[in-house]
Amino acid sequence: MKDHLVRIVSRDGSLRAVAATTTILAEAICSRQGTDATAAVALGRLVTGTALLGSLLKGDQRLALMIEGNGPLQKLHAETDAYGHVRGSIKNPIAGLPLHEGRFDVAGAIGRAGFLHVIKDLGLKEPYRGMVQLYTSEIAEDLAYYLTTSEQVPSSVGLGVYIEADGTISGAGGFLVQSLPDASEETLGQLEKRLTDLPPLTSLLRQGLTPVQVLENLFEGIPFDILTQTELEFRCNCRRDQVSQVLLSLGREELQELIERDEATTVTCEFCKEVYTFHREDLQELLDA
Repeated sequence: MKDHLVRIVSRDGSLRAVAATTTILAEAICSRQGTDATAAVALGRLVTGTALLGSLLKGDQRLALMIEGNGPLQKLHAETDAYGHVRGSIKNPIAGLPLHEGRFDVAGAIGRAGFLHVIKDLGLKEPYRGMVQLYTSEIAEDLAYYLTTSEQVPSSVGLGVYIEADGTISGAGGFLVQSLPDASEETLGQLEKRLTDLPPLTSLLRQGLTPVQVLENLFEGIPFDILTQTELEFRCNCRRDQVSQVLLSLGREELQELIERDEATTVTCEFCKEVYTFHREDLQELLDA
């Protein structure tokens, strides 16, 4: 089954939620980035969280999440649009950390000090930019902390990535639940108990539960309606003309230095790892233009 997300709202209008499976998506991105197991869990979580938050986008709107920490991974970046197209990158793909209490040390790989950046291109003159300090560096908690404190929407986020012995991702996904102004104490208490009693998310994903089934587990006893279902896939929007503009931004003097080198100039996209080659005559055309 293809990766996809499902967005719902409770019938009383007090809760909204989205759940997603991102196994194929996370594997596609992490394999391109050459991550080790710990880095794959971290990047897979961020990619999934980005897809969840992107479910509220419309039209040509875009969303980017970036984590900068003082751990070995340094910087993680993921982007999405309203159509479920997601891409991601990581500054250092090798965390090189041992297991911590039997689990991948994502917090140690990201670092205990750093920032979560949220950039939304909503079609206005300037993108919206939000930033919070990392809360626990476990990513799910950091996203919930940002949504609750910066956007003033009480939120719970669950993210899971399961790595096989050979380093491949066999299960990835997550959920986002948000409380709306009309939520009653009774409903919130019911949801909180379900969140506490929910089995580990990776266990549910490896059992093959769909996003709807994950939400049915979470919302047991709380009727809801499905609003939308969106397929998710890796897609990079880099193009040769965009790379040309980056080279032009270097300035005339640096372009001339590249032309005078013996070898061709190559530029590699940080997201899809596509290599763009510019020979001397290509650079001369840019310079003449």
